[in-house]
Amino acid sequence: MQFQQLVYFVAVAETRHFTRAAERVHVSQPSLSQQVRALEKELGAELFSRARGNIALTDAGEALLPLARRILADADTARQEVQELVRLRRGRVRLGATPSLCTGLLPEVLRAFHALYPGIRLLIEEGGSHDLVRELARGALDLALVVLPLPTPSPALTTVELLREDLVVVSSTAEPAPRRPVRIRDLEGRPMVMFRHGYDLRELTVAACRAEGFEPSFTVEGGEMDAVLGFVRAGLGVAVVPSMVARAGRDLRVTALAPPGLRRTIALAHRNDVAPPRAARELQRVLLQSLPGR
Repeated sequence: MQFQQLVYFVAVAETRHFTRAAERVHVSQPSLSQQVRALEKELGAELFSRARGNIALTDAGEALLPLARRILADADTARQEVQELVRLRRGRVRLGATPSLCTGLLPEVLRAFHALYPGIRLLIEEGGSHDLVRELARGALDLALVVLPLPTPSPALTTVELLREDLVVVSSTAEPAPRRPVRIRDLEGRPMVMFRHGYDLRELTVAACRAEGFEPSFTVEGGEMDAVLGFVRAGLGVAVVPSMVARAGRDLRVTALAPPGLRRTIALAHRNDVAPPRAARELQRVLLQSLPGR
């Protein structure tokens, strides 16, 4: 039994016409009829009753049809999977991430991914969760690392929680060491370096201060992660940052927040109406494997 014979058989079964079936599979009608006859001879049974002007499946043909369709579908799936693997030799992944995650989490993940798939271009867009969700929704990104809960919940997105991370207080090593651990209320009246508007960490920190009954005092505000760390290093104030960023920072004093502290939840998001491309799914797999406890 040959694969092409099954293709011809299914075409005839679906069109109930040898000439139209031949046109569908782009072969001459005599060649198609010859291959169907050869299939019937090999199986030892007629698959079609060929009454004048009427082509109908025999009992043997009815039994073969679902099996033939399954074989052809499996072959098509196998072909697509192989083509997907071939495409991993080249292509691109468009990944969005908050600046703190670009600094703390992504470098090692992208290094591991690039080692596996050096032909895949990695296009990284930094932004706040609100901006990244908007870019995902309009199809400009394949995946995005965002902070939960999202500023505006979107039913069009699927989010997978990756990790929960403690926030810490960073200060200049030239400044007097703060009491350990620092309570949120201890930040009242202290000079603080603050991120720009729309930055997830800004919203979280300001909300925590207001929950303690005070407005934080900013000496400098409006920076991205690298700028904020530089301002802290220069002694312009303290800042609340993710622990993974603080660990990577140089010349900074890192102090834990007293219980219950502050935590943020990191998730991977993608559109739920469009499957991410194979390269993006592979990046997701590498990312998940890189996380502690996975």
